[in-house]
Amino acid sequence: MELKKYKKKRITPQGWKEITLAEVFNTSSGATPLSTEASYYENGTIPWINSGELASPYIYDTTNFISQAGFENSSTEIYPIDTVLVAMYGATAGKASLLKMEACTNQAICAILPNKDYSSTFLKYSIDTLYDHLVGLSSGSARDNLSQAELKKLKLIMPPTKNEQNKLVSILASIDRKIELNQAINQNLEAMAKQLYDYWFVQFDFPNREGKPYKSSGGAMVWNEKLKREIPQGWNILPLFDAISVQYGFPFATEQFTDEITNIPIVRIRDILEGTTSAYSFENTDEKYCLNEGDVLVGMDGNFHMNFWHNNIAYLNQRCVRMRPYRDSSISSIQIYYNIQPYIKAKEQNAKGSTVGHLSDKDLKGLYLIKPAISLSFNPRKVFDELLALIIENKQQILSLTKQRDELLPLLMNGQVSVNSDLSVYMVID
Repeated sequence: MELKKYKKKRITPQGWKEITLAEVFNTSSGATPLSTEASYYENGTIPWINSGELASPYIYDTTNFISQAGFENSSTEIYPIDTVLVAMYGATAGKASLLKMEACTNQAICAILPNKDYSSTFLKYSIDTLYDHLVGLSSGSARDNLSQAELKKLKLIMPPTKNEQNKLVSILASIDRKIELNQAINQNLEAMAKQLYDYWFVQFDFPNREGKPYKSSGGAMVWNEKLKREIPQGWNILPLFDAISVQYGFPFATEQFTDEITNIPIVRIRDILEGTTSAYSFENTDEKYCLNEGDVLVGMDGNFHMNFWHNNIAYLNQRCVRMRPYRDSSISSIQIYYNIQPYIKAKEQNAKGSTVGHLSDKDLKGLYLIKPAISLSFNPRKVFDELLALIIENKQQILSLTKQRDELLPLLMNGQVSVNSDLSVYMVID
């Protein structure tokens, strides 16, 4: 998320106190058990967090575990609930998360242990306001690396009591919980869409006229030479550019980019995953580059990010491609996404080890889409479009809530606004 910078001079609100992190909190850092020792990881039950997981504001679980042997043969330690974790290395350097489970970490994380007289939640959001400052720090020759020593020097301002601190950040925590809920709902919706796609377009067990699975019930199949496999009788295979509308992005001039949100919002490769807009332009261009809700976007350099777009106002930048189903087609955006995803993932995997991977026009022109036959018992476009509408609605809410949180964050942490008993925010007038 983009966080606003502190002003260079912060005024301590009346009644608040300034502290140095080391004066109040104890810190520590984790370790990585020897990676070549399989017994340190096999059947592991001890949660072990790496810095990449600190992209989320709260950590409730992890995908990584170490064994008791791994724990005992490394210097990592188990941290309690409400420990604040700060990433010191890598892409998430400077990000802070609040630990909501007992876990240990690797050495790329600084753990700030709870103090019973202070709010760990307030501390986490205070560190969020210093994100730009933290990513600007470095140690040695490693870019964007932080150190525990540097973090301990941080100066923070806080209300005098833990109760006041918790009250002030309660609205931020509520917004983040709603964002996390929407994200979890979308993960489930996308998993449901993927399961249906696999069932209908990979296994070909879509409902037949009797409502039974087509292929498993003996539905007629025909060999397709392009796919080198059988497909349902009556279905067609079309080249990607014949099946849907494909449009490459416009080469917007970077010298005409601006921070003014009144100008044309531009979607670059970096924006695709998060659904953000990272630049605006004075430059006018053709409406064919304007995105629509439900468009499938793919980055053509680097990691080939893929996602569904969520509004009708942004324009697509170069080195990105937009894929859009025709209005009267049986092909849907969800089908497009999961149809080409395996190819994109394979392309990304093959690019690893090279400087930068590229997705070319030739690559895309070698792709095909299955065009299903619609019947009274089977209309995948209708089902997929309904699922996508829910996904996009949640995306829009997430972006709106994130904007609200990021605008409130520095104001609350600087004491410029306060929170009353019903969690509404009001300005503090000097």
